[in-house]
Amino acid sequence: MPIALSTAPLSASDRSERWHEVVSRTFVPLDVRLLETEPSPGVISSEQLGLVQVSLVRAGPQTVTRSRRLIARDDQEFLILSLQHSGTAIKEQDGRESVINPGEFSISDSSRPFRKKLGGEFSFTSFHFPREELQVREEDLRALTATTFTGRTGSAAVVAAYFARMAQEARGFGDSVGRQFATTGLDLLALLIDERRGRFTPQAAETAAAAAVRVKDHIIRNLPDPGLSPATIAAANFMSVRYVHKLFQLEGETVGRWIQARRLERCRRDLLRSKGRDLGVAAVARRWGFVSPSHFGRVFRAAYGMTPREWQAHGLGTEGATGTKG
Repeated sequence: MPIALSTAPLSASDRSERWHEVVSRTFVPLDVRLLETEPSPGVISSEQLGLVQVSLVRAGPQTVTRSRRLIARDDQEFLILSLQHSGTAIKEQDGRESVINPGEFSISDSSRPFRKKLGGEFSFTSFHFPREELQVREEDLRALTATTFTGRTGSAAVVAAYFARMAQEARGFGDSVGRQFATTGLDLLALLIDERRGRFTPQAAETAAAAAVRVKDHIIRNLPDPGLSPATIAAANFMSVRYVHKLFQLEGETVGRWIQARRLERCRRDLLRSKGRDLGVAAVARRWGFVSPSHFGRVFRAAYGMTPREWQAHGLGTEGATGTKG
């Protein structure tokens, strides 16, 4: 990330005022109090990915407060996800206090008071975006501000890994790609919040539907790969294997059956095309990810009531009859 500001060139006496100014400008208006007699240098580097601002912050001990007075002066509502890299943060909001250690993250809501204390030298990456971009219920968000999300296990680990990698690669993204990665990140965060609040159900799964669209798109683009599986799909989409299965269960389907149906559709289409006739049944099957010709023949017959060769003959006969009538 390019350096947006460094207070290193300033004298210790000038650093406090300048740091307060740049922190408020980078995020939202905040009261910043540095806790050292001679403040350490601070650095903020930022990139923009769509509506998400990604900022790497390194500095010395301080407290940051979002007061009712500042909220009254600023009617914009933002959320800030902070992923801790070094040092420890103590976060307070909505009646909760939590400790955020390296590898963990938390969420702050600028529409309500919060306080953050960093007792020593620290670094973290923040993701700052308009509140309306995160499609979750207000009550669920309020229940999880100033909550520690560990980046070591479960869905939170997937979210932490995705956001960390997105920040590392942000500078190399074009505008369109950056927006898409940011949108996907917010979808993953919304899924995590829904999961924590027990709202991952068919009746309340707007974000699950979005995730299912992305997963199905990945499957369609990788149908020729015989190694396509729930595990590879999960890894490519920064999800757990269990969650991939859950997306299809919500539709009364399984991952394997959905993949097989899409492969069969493409084989049935290609078998009637001139190239497919030249290649032969086994080659068409391999082209769409079927390893065993005998297995392909069985599942094709089960799906369509005839063998692949009978389907070719049926299609050719129909085509010939149509041509004669014309």
